Amino acid sequence: MMQQRPTSRVRPRWCWLSLAAAFCWHIVPASAATAAEVSDAFARQARYLAQQAQSYEHGEGVRRDPEHAAVLYCEAARLGDPEAIYALGWMYANARGVARNDAYAGTLFAMAAFLGNEHAARMMRYTGDYTGAVPDCLHPPPSTVLEYWPADEMIASMSGDRQRIARILVEHAPKFGIQPRLALAIALAESNLDATALSPKNAMGVMQLIPDTAARFNVRKPLDPEDNIKGGLAYLRWLLSYFEGDIALAAAGYNAGEGAVERYRGVPPYPETRRYVERILAFVRNRRHPFDSSIVSPSQVTSASNLSAQKEQD
Repeated sequence: MMQQRPTSRVRPRWCWLSLAAAFCWHIVPASAATAAEVSDAFARQARYLAQQAQSYEHGEGVRRDPEHAAVLYCEAARLGDPEAIYALGWMYANARGVARNDAYAGTLFAMAAFLGNEHAARMMRYTGDYTGAVPDCLHPPPSTVLEYWPADEMIASMSGDRQRIARILVEHAPKFGIQPRLALAIALAESNLDATALSPKNAMGVMQLIPDTAARFNVRKPLDPEDNIKGGLAYLRWLLSYFEGDIALAAAGYNAGEGAVERYRGVPPYPETRRYVERILAFVRNRRHPFDSSIVSPSQVTSASNLSAQKEQD
């Protein structure tokens, strides 16, 4: 790997990074001038954080502290600074202040290249292409996206039947410890809130329960919307507990079965499942969800992942 990291001057953009892409938040202020001032303020803050990170990375005027530099780069990256995104990718590619992770590095380089960084695309030859994986520090906190998401506005825009189904879903989700946004994401991906949906594989109803899953979670009337939703939420709660709150793995398990996730030690390589997981993550804009550890012992997939992460920290 390269030992010196080249830099370039690129005008920063104000964006929020998530697992799948760079999401730009738009403010509707009192005037266009206010919007420009706010955007410029965030850009200047991002650039300041990136400059501070560079000082700690190289020990310029301060003690050299790569770990602290990585934290500052991540904060600047959250504000959409291309140089910070590239620098953070470089640190993951070279194990500088963080454990080496080429999946993170490749994604960060791809994002930086998209935002105009001239060096990032060349670095991808060493780390590989965009994978969608990013460090936890770039994920929005669950409370800002899932817990306080106002469902009413979205539900009010739906047609009569779908609105009725959505309200049943949102009403029951908290009773199963499921945030309404995730519950709605699963139901929309499964059936588009169609209580009469029946797949070629005999998956039934709003939550598309196959007969074995319906029996497993005591669903006696799988085409009854409420009974079907309760069964689907019970299964989703189980999956979140089994995969210790990892939404990507829980969604993959819902689509392909937890056995497939176990066999492949992660999201299975099935195109349908990959698209399904991407759709769920794009909707909830988070990868973590609270879970009840008393429901089931954790999967070996997440246990091994957590152990590896702990060893890296130690």
